[in-house]
Order: sequence, then C-alpha cells, then structure tokens
Amino acid sequence: MTNSPTGTIARFAGLLFGGLFTGFLVTVLVLESTLRSADGPVYTQVRQVELDRLDNLASATLIPALIAAAVLVASAVRNRRRVLWPALALVLLMSVVATTLVFNVPINTDQLAWNVQAPPADWAGVRDRWQLAHAVRTGAAVLAFGCLIAATTRQTPPS
Repeated sequence: MTNSPTGTIARFAGLLFGGLFTGFLVTVLVLESTLRSADGPVYTQVRQVELDRLDNLASATLIPALIAAAVLVASAVRNRRRVLWPALALVLLMSVVATTLVFNVPINTDQLAWNVQAPPADWAGVRDRWQLAHAVRTGAAVLAFGCLIAATTRQTPPS
C-alpha cells in the first residue's frame, strides 16, 4: 500500500478498529466461559445485561474495520500490490458478520424474551450453541486482526 493519506488512514483504522473489535470479542468469550458454571437464572440475567448495549459496541468497531479492510484491498489492487493479507482480513471479517447474523443474532433475540427467574428448559443447549458460534467468530476476528497487522507492516512487491 502506498503512503497516501487514504492509505495511512486505512492502515490506522484497520489496526485500531480491528484490534478493538477483536479485543471486545475475546473479552466476551472470557466472560461467557466464566458463565459456564452458572445456573439458568444467573446466565439469563447476565446475557440480558450483555445484550442491552454491547451490540452497539460491536457495530461501532466492526463496521470501520470492514471499511478499512475494503479500502486496503482496493488500494492494493489499484497500486498492483499483493492483496493476500487485506483480502484475507476482509473475508474473515465478512465471515464474522455471516456467523453473527446466522447464529448469534437469532439466539440473542430469543434470549431477550427469556424470563430471568424461569429460563426455558433448553437454556443450556441454547447457551452452548451461542458460545460455539461466538468462539468461531472470535477465532475469525483474531485471524483477521493478524492479517490486518500483516497487511500494514509487510512491504509487498507488485504482483
């Protein structure tokens, strides 16, 4: 990528927002792992607190990371540079979006309606599905962040 102002901003934004988003997902993963031993009412109450505003934080960090990755890809193509790292980052971030929309969002919507004092009988199975999907998207985000680091630090010759 060139040292143009757009390139500099895209590299900075990719690292900043990609790192914040990845850190956010890792933090939620750690929190969720501590909830594995909680009973249904405790788990439900914590999940409903999580769902109150954390989706706003996810969007506020993921969307700029996606845009930055797309700009890095476009810039690499335009300048005839290798697009491997930014393209992988973009694909991985898009897989985070897909996993979120297909698995996590529907479960989140259901969990918002759960009664804290009497969660559904299958609450543990639902928790397990949500946590598995979250672990997958967290792994993809960590890999995407690594790709963004590689895309911004590696000097790539023309393809």
